[in-house]
Formats: sequence, structure tokens, C-alpha cells
Amino acid sequence: MPAEQQLVVDIAVPAERYLAWYRGYANRVLMHSRDGRRVSLPAHHLRPFLTHDGIYGSFLMRFTSDGKLVSLQRLGQ
Repeated sequence: MPAEQQLVVDIAVPAERYLAWYRGYANRVLMHSRDGRRVSLPAHHLRPFLTHDGIYGSFLMRFTSDGKLVSLQRLGQ
């Protein structure tokens, strides 16, 4: 089994913007990790964190060395 890696990302996505992903106009969310790496995440992984205001917070992403997402969890809650 490949070793896990992790990144912390800060996300601030208003609900209106997330709706574009939800409606299928876009399927990936592009963001930067705190250490400066570019991250492309399928939008459906963020759906559990969506509120009426959107998605806001810091998240810990764990993934395999080949880039497969293992887990995504909100930090500080």
C-alpha cells in the first residue's frame, strides 16, 4: 500500500459559486495548499461540508503517493 501524504487547505467558496459545480458546469475545485502546492479536487468531495453560506474552513486532505484521496476532514470543529 502506498504511503499517505497530507496537505492543509483553506477553502472559502460562497454558495453561489459551489452551485456551478453542483449543476455540472465545472467538476473540479482548484485551490492551493498552505505550503503552496496546487490542488485539484473533484467537487463532490466537498458536498458534505456545504452549508447555506457555502464552504468555509481549513481542511486536512490525506492522499496516496499517486494522488488518490484517502480522506478529507474539516479542522478545528
